Amino acid sequence: MENVYIGLGSNLADPNAQVEAALAVLAKLPATRLVARSRRYRSAPWGRADQPEFVNAVAHLHTAMPPHDLLQALLAIERAAGRVRDGTRWGPRVLDLDILVYGDRVLNESGLHVPHPHLHERAFVLAPLAEIAPDLEIPGLGSVVYLLADVDASTCLRMAE
Repeated sequence: MENVYIGLGSNLADPNAQVEAALAVLAKLPATRLVARSRRYRSAPWGRADQPEFVNAVAHLHTAMPPHDLLQALLAIERAAGRVRDGTRWGPRVLDLDILVYGDRVLNESGLHVPHPHLHERAFVLAPLAEIAPDLEIPGLGSVVYLLADVDASTCLRMAE
């Protein structure tokens, strides 16, 4: 079993419900157990400001699914939620699921980059990740709390439960 961290985000079609529904589906993936989940965070859009705020969270999974199989499962969950990938980067989305960390692996393959290449730049990933795994070492980057200290987290706010 590998320790895997998944980033979740939504800013369309009831984002709170989208994130909660995706967490429930992640918990039911084959050969996978949901170990922990962060609270939800509200954050300003990243990359493009002309869109609604996002709701974000991070899930910690133990899984026996190989990385590519897990990626395909995440893409299927996004499609089932209504996500259409039209090539728009950093735009509004019903649901976005990203493999942030997959054990201690470093993967740079077509369509699969682990650790996530922008993880260290994004407070909306680092803040919820720090909530559930502050001492996690991101391969090649350092610990989550160290990385979080280097970003502006002022636009990433933990939501009341």
